[in-house]
Amino acid sequence: MNLILLGPPGVGKGTQGAALSESQGLCILSTGDILRAEVSQGSELGQKVKDLMDQGLFSSDDLIMEVVERAMVVRDEQKGVPHHGFIFDGIPRTLSQAEMLEKVLDKRHEKIDAAILLTVDDEALIRRLKGRYSCAKCGEIYNDLSHHPKKEGVCDACGSKEFIRRSDDEEETIRTRLRVYYDKTVPVLSFYKEKGILYEVNGMKNPEEVQSSIESILSSVVGKA
Repeated sequence: MNLILLGPPGVGKGTQGAALSESQGLCILSTGDILRAEVSQGSELGQKVKDLMDQGLFSSDDLIMEVVERAMVVRDEQKGVPHHGFIFDGIPRTLSQAEMLEKVLDKRHEKIDAAILLTVDDEALIRRLKGRYSCAKCGEIYNDLSHHPKKEGVCDACGSKEFIRRSDDEEETIRTRLRVYYDKTVPVLSFYKEKGILYEVNGMKNPEEVQSSIESILSSVVGKA
């Protein structure tokens, strides 16, 4: 099974991807995580995309697809760590990427089985993202509004006392990212709707409810296969 998680930045695609990866045995391919890792490593690719990411803009379709296809091959070659398909988080963000991803999967004799759209209220999402911060050591995510460390100033996961906020979670950048999302990504929804594989889930519910809704959808998809 190959899945796509769609929705504006910060809606919870990463959280749901992690939960689905565990429950369904799928491998997450998050373009955001891959590109941020490249930036952190100071690679040539990281240098190309850093300025764009800081501005809340997208990298070129060709560059993104090169990264994704390479990541799929690397994951396939990892011995002793089997998986039953991919969860695509952060791709496709444009109609061109959707068409390119379809060609990549065709070469592998695979397809997208379901595209899950997490819907949100924009202003509520902005408030959520402005409050987001993470552990600088392990990446555990917290939020000023809803999720604090159990002990103030200490990461629950690793005990670190150092936290960071992403530059692209500033309000102006968030609004830019939303404008880009509506301009570039919304046409992708029609692409998958016409194929009959687009499913909508309320992304503003708590993570457990969102996961339950997605799991129900996947059960029906498997039943149709």
